[in-house]
Amino acid sequence: MESKHILIVEDDVSFSNLLETFLTKKGFQVHIAGSFEQAKKELLQHKVDLVLSDMRLPDSEDLEIIPIVKNESKANIVMMTSYAEINLAVNAIKLGAIDYLEKPIQPTVLLAVIEKALNTKATSVTPKKDTSDQLTQVKQSTSKFIKGTSPASKKLHEYIELVAPTPMSVLIIGESGTGKENIAKTIHDLSVRSNKAFVPVDCGAIPKEIASSEFFGHVKGSFTGALTDKKGHFSTANGGTLFLDEIGNLSYELQVQLLRAIQERKIRPIGSQTELDVDIRIIAATNSNLTKEAEKGNFREDLLHRLNEFSILVPSLRDRHEDLSLFANSFIEKSNAELGKNCIGLDDKALEAFKKYNWPGNLRELQNVIKRSVLLSSNNQPIDINTLPEHIKSANSKTETLPPLQSSENETVLIERALKLTNGNKAKAAKLLQIDRKTLYNKLKRYNINLN
Repeated sequence: MESKHILIVEDDVSFSNLLETFLTKKGFQVHIAGSFEQAKKELLQHKVDLVLSDMRLPDSEDLEIIPIVKNESKANIVMMTSYAEINLAVNAIKLGAIDYLEKPIQPTVLLAVIEKALNTKATSVTPKKDTSDQLTQVKQSTSKFIKGTSPASKKLHEYIELVAPTPMSVLIIGESGTGKENIAKTIHDLSVRSNKAFVPVDCGAIPKEIASSEFFGHVKGSFTGALTDKKGHFSTANGGTLFLDEIGNLSYELQVQLLRAIQERKIRPIGSQTELDVDIRIIAATNSNLTKEAEKGNFREDLLHRLNEFSILVPSLRDRHEDLSLFANSFIEKSNAELGKNCIGLDDKALEAFKKYNWPGNLRELQNVIKRSVLLSSNNQPIDINTLPEHIKSANSKTETLPPLQSSENETVLIERALKLTNGNKAKAAKLLQIDRKTLYNKLKRYNINLN
C-alpha cells in the first residue's frame, strides 16, 4: 500500500522535527514547511494527502492557510494550537479544517485524528453537513467550569460574574488543583473580549533563557536559533486575555519587563527597533502568598498592585464538600465519554468516603480518582467503594493536626512526624504543618531531612 503524504506546517523547528520522526516511523511520507510561503511551495511540489498546520504562522494572518490548502490541493487540513482558543478553533472548522489538535499533542489522539482525516473526502468549500454538530462538540469539550451550590462556590461565582464584564486585572489565589485556569477562562468568556484570544501561560514552565522571547517575541536573526520572526504571548493575546498561571515563578528580571509592558501597553520584540501597541487583559494566578514574597523582596510590589486590581480566593475542595456529588457526577460523565463506559453516579459508601477524605489535590485529584474508578467499574452500575484507592477508602473524618512550627529546636521533630503520618506525602505533610510546600522543601533541605 502506498504511503500517505503529510505536510507539517510549523514554525517551531524542534516540534516539527519531533512530529516528523514520529510519523515517519508510522510509515508516512512527511514534508516540512516552516512558514506560510514555504507551505504554498510544498503544496505545488508534492501530492499531499493531509496538512497538519499551526493556527498561527509568522508570515500570514491566523488561519490564512486553510483556504489555500482547500483550493490548491485535495488534502484535508488539521489545525494545531498551543492555546485553548475556542473561537479560533470554531473559525478553523467553519473555514474547512476537518479537526484541530491542542498542544501538547498525545500520540494516540494524533493518530486517531489522522486516520479520520485521511478517510474523509476533502472538499473545496466549507462542509455544510454536520458542521453545527462539530461546532457543538468543540464548545462542549472546552466548557469546563462547574458551578457549585455550596456557599463558598456561590460566592466564588458571584465574584466571577461581578468582575468579568470590567477591564480590571484579576489575581486568582488558590491551592494547586482548584481550577484556577478554568476560572480565568470563564472570566474571559463572560467578558467583552470573549470573541478574542484567551492565551494561558504556565510561568513555571518557561526556561529563563527564552522567557523574554516567549512573552514579547523576536525578529529573525536576533539570536542564534531565531530562524523566523516569532510572535510572543502578548501579541498572540492582543485584543483578548493573557492568563499568567503561577505568576510567582517568574524571575525578577522578567517581572520588570512585564510591569513595563502592562503599564505602557507596549512591547518590543527581541532584536526589533519598533515598539508594538498591545491591548490585553491580564488575569494571573498563584498558589503562594505574593504579599509575603513581596515583603521578602522576591516579587515586585508594584507589579503585584498592577495584577491585583481585583482578587478572587478559590476555596479548596475540602471547604465545599456539599459540592462533591455535583463535581463527581460531572467527572463521571466526562470519564464515561473518554473511556466508552456507562457508570451511573456514586453509591452511598463511596460518597461517604469522598466526604471523609481531605482532598489535598482538590478538583484535579478528584477527577483522576473518578477516572480510575470509572475504568474499574461495571457499566450501568454506580461506582462503589471497592474501586477507590486505598488511602481514600481508609480516610477518617477527623484530620490530625500538629502544633505550628516555632523554632529550629522543634521543627525537625515535627516535620519528621508529619512525613511519617502522611507516608511521605509532602503536600499532606505541609498541610498538617500549616505551611506551604515551598517552605517545607526549604526546611527539608536546611535540616538535611531525608527526602526518600
